[in-house]
Amino acid sequence: MPGSFIVHIVDDDEAVRQSLAFLLSTAGIPVRVYESATSFLAGLATLQAGCLITDVRMPDMTGLELLQQLRGKGVKLPVIVITGHGDIPLAVEAMRCGALDFIEKPFAEESILRAVRAAEDRTKKLAPRSEEEAQVASRLASLSERERQVLEGLVAGHANKVIAQELGISPRTVEVYRANLMTKMQAKSLSELIRMTLAVSQPD
Repeated sequence: MPGSFIVHIVDDDEAVRQSLAFLLSTAGIPVRVYESATSFLAGLATLQAGCLITDVRMPDMTGLELLQQLRGKGVKLPVIVITGHGDIPLAVEAMRCGALDFIEKPFAEESILRAVRAAEDRTKKLAPRSEEEAQVASRLASLSERERQVLEGLVAGHANKVIAQELGISPRTVEVYRANLMTKMQAKSLSELIRMTLAVSQPD
């Protein structure tokens, strides 16, 4: 497993943190441990790529609440939830919120390693897409306000004439903005322009 992939372990139980860290480190997987969800969130700005293993039931913030916070911040990190026998409904709810997997305590070592490997595979598959989306987002950010308004009209399926009426400009001016959009967004066709815009603006 490459050194750039780090498993972030969030659990208020020190014994669980240490046993997981020992298991993964022995398998050659870099780890970082956090005693609470809030301490993990505090380091988001410098977060290294990888996956998150979190207990579902913690005193300050549950694993489910942590997952919701990450989604709200747009952090796309594969999450594996650890759950006690009585917390299966919480774990299922976590999966509805985007968790990749949940593992019951007491867990077998191989189940943890298998889940982490699945998370790494998922990260590899998403990486090229994430880079493309970042490039598209950067191009979108470079648009002027008027170009963005024309783009919104195109994405809504409006004809140039309709966009012109809505913005109080001539259809010819809309054509100029549309040509600028195609150049700035590096789109070869209108369909490609709309596809890339939707891919960035819509949630997974």
